[in-house]
Amino acid sequence: MTRRDFVVSGLAVASAAACGVSFAQAVRRTPDVIYVPTPQEVVEGMLKLAKVGKSDVVYDLGCGDGRIVVTAARMFGARSVGIDIDPIRIREATENIRVANVGERARLIEGDLFETDISEATVVTIYLLSRLNLKLRPKLMAELRPGTRVVSHAFDMDDWKPQRTESVGSSTIYLWTVPARKA
Repeated sequence: MTRRDFVVSGLAVASAAACGVSFAQAVRRTPDVIYVPTPQEVVEGMLKLAKVGKSDVVYDLGCGDGRIVVTAARMFGARSVGIDIDPIRIREATENIRVANVGERARLIEGDLFETDISEATVVTIYLLSRLNLKLRPKLMAELRPGTRVVSHAFDMDDWKPQRTESVGSSTIYLWTVPARKA
């Protein structure tokens, strides 16, 4: 780090503090997609399609208001983790977890889903765009254990063909299983 970088970083920290936010919040990038809530019937359909059970750890990447996190814990008995970069969504999800009384089975991470460790997951849910699914795919293959189920609302993953596709209301959901790693 040069002296100039150090001074600029110091100014950024001071500016962030003056605005009442942390340096990490001040330099965090904006979300890749706008928040569009997944209808509850689709949430339940995604979790059923993945055959979520009590022994699962469900990671919702871009968790929004936490409805998948809450439903996985409340209806399916799974442990669940929501990741979202938007502090407003994290506050909403935190409140929804509190109201649903599932705090012992659900937690949230305010951070970038492309940078957060997801290796604990046995099920991953996403409602991103096709281009983001493709950007995410190498991370899924690298970090997730073979057999981990991945469910997407509305968007596929190009040449990685889903094992199952279902319609729920006017939505399409897709299921993949992370394959065994090649030797």
